[in-house]
Amino acid sequence: MATVLFVVTGARSWTLADGSSVPTGYWAEELVAPFEVLADAGHTVRFATPGGVRPVADERSLTPEATGGRDLREVLDDLEELSAPLRLEDVDLADYDAVFYPGGHGPMEDLAVDETSGTLITAAVERDVPLAIVCHGPAALLASDVTGRTVTGFSNEEERAGGKADQARWLLEDRLREAGFEVETGPAFEPKVVVDGMLLTGQNPASSRPLAQRLLEVLPS
Repeated sequence: MATVLFVVTGARSWTLADGSSVPTGYWAEELVAPFEVLADAGHTVRFATPGGVRPVADERSLTPEATGGRDLREVLDDLEELSAPLRLEDVDLADYDAVFYPGGHGPMEDLAVDETSGTLITAAVERDVPLAIVCHGPAALLASDVTGRTVTGFSNEEERAGGKADQARWLLEDRLREAGFEVETGPAFEPKVVVDGMLLTGQNPASSRPLAQRLLEVLPS
């Protein structure tokens, strides 16, 4: 079976265009759903964050509206390794069969400029190690040397619908295009997965489980 590294944002706030900040973190569904898909299939998941800091879930992702009424707090509390993640700086890609990046606005704050994460992503793409990234997670691609690939991510339309587009320093879809990526987006908040070789991306929270299921298809069993 495979061992999959989840690289999780360590950010707890997201800086807006006016210099103010709002609480953030990872989006709970985008971590829990892929974890469950992989764990239920018998694979091992390890967690890492920049500096090994304990990650936090965006509180908005824990509301009944966001979880479909499911108590994700209880699920997250049971993930003991998430409370003491590996230091991303100590990670050796050779120890893992695949890498997964959950989203949330957090990655736009830290992983978008994290050199260690960028180096890991570059190496994964160069070595054809399966790399799956969802929602705002593709912000981490901006710190890598990868370009020209076809990806998806949280769209401008979705950011506007969420009420943060006018306040953001930059929008993920725009920045990915500016960095040289081919960006495909589907209907807002509907599942969409884009596969470009071993680089797999999902557009939004609804895409997290389908993305993990596509990842399963390329993992050793």
